[in-house]
Parts: sequence; C-alpha cells; structure tokens
Amino acid sequence: MIRTLFRWTAKAILLFVAISLFLVLLFKWVPVPITATMVLDGEIYEHGLTKDWEPLSNIDRDMARAVIAAEDSKFCSHNGFDAEAIAKAVANNAQGKRLRGGSTITQQTAKNVFLWQGGGYFRKGLEAYYAFLIEKIWGKRRIMEVYLNVAETGIATYGAEAGAQRYFGHSAARLSSAEAARMAAALPLPKKREVKNPSGWLAGHGRTIERRISVVARDGLDACVYE
Repeated sequence: MIRTLFRWTAKAILLFVAISLFLVLLFKWVPVPITATMVLDGEIYEHGLTKDWEPLSNIDRDMARAVIAAEDSKFCSHNGFDAEAIAKAVANNAQGKRLRGGSTITQQTAKNVFLWQGGGYFRKGLEAYYAFLIEKIWGKRRIMEVYLNVAETGIATYGAEAGAQRYFGHSAARLSSAEAARMAAALPLPKKREVKNPSGWLAGHGRTIERRISVVARDGLDACVYE
C-alpha cells in the first residue's frame, strides 16, 4: 500500500514537472492566451474580458520603469527573490502590522501566469518554483514583457495596452511618464484605485513614482530589460 502510494506520488510529481517545464518553455516564445486570474475574475463575466498583447517594443519604456520604481527597484540585480524585502515583510507581519508581501516582479509574473491569487504556503511554494524557472529560462526582458501583458490594470482589464486604451484612449506605446506612473500606482489594487483622476494619497504616490522613473533611467535600473 505504502509502496503503491509512493509510486503514484512520484508519477504525479514527474508529470507536474514535465507539464510546468513545457508551459514555461512555450510561453518563452508564445503570448500567454489566458490565465487562472482572468478566468476566476468574476468581473469578466459581467463586463467582458479586455486584454491586448503587445511586444515590449510597443510599450513605452516609462511603463517598465514605472513598475520597477513602484514594485521592484532591484529587478535587474536579484535572481527572482529580494531577500531583504522578504525579511522585512516577515518582520512586519510578525509584529501584527499590515500585511506586506515582498514579492518581486518575477514572483508576481509567476503567480499571474501559472497560479491563482491569494495566499497560503502551498501556493507560495509553487510561486517560488515557477519564479526560479522563468528567471532561468525566460530572462529579465521576457519576464517584464509578460508581466506588462498579464497584470490586472482595471476592472476586467489586463495588460498595459488595454489599460492605456481604457484610461487614456491611446496605445501603451504613447504613455507619458505621468500616465505610466498612475497605472503603476494602481497595480496593487486596480479595481479600487483610480487611474485617470487620482486624489489624496494615491495622487501623491503617483507623483513619487513619476519622479522615480527618471532615477530608474539615470541609474540603469532597467538595463537588464533593454540591454
């Protein structure tokens, strides 16, 4: 009985590894058609799914710089995991303060493409596995390209292109630094945060990200994306 269970468990693990490697290799070259996040988003059944895949060359560089400034300033220097941010998140959460994730753009991309939203150690373990794979197989430029195409940018809206069209009426290739910053500021809570006319803290956060965009460009913090 135990031997049979072990054999079936081993087969299941091997099958999972084979399928996951196949998908990671496939999406290195092929646009991601749909994700679990999109399918499980109840808003798409009321409003319809809006997404437009664009190559990174058709997305203004300030959009990539904005998400680096807002989400992951060490994107080009880490191997998929920001140890310092993770340690701070663990300490913050242990003190009972507001939960803080510490996820990198690589981890967010792994979650958005291959997994589901929400927490739990099991999902976080799978996220780490996929993050390791895409760092090794995709590389930074492809990770950024996929992230900017699958990230939720509004109600039933996914990707920088769809977000730019929704909020500003033009393509992501023509985003200004202010527009890119406002989209990046809304990314953690795109269903609740206003992009076109933010106010209060959110407006200030957007302006801070806009200032940081020039720092990202000046210090080459996006060099791994555009090398």
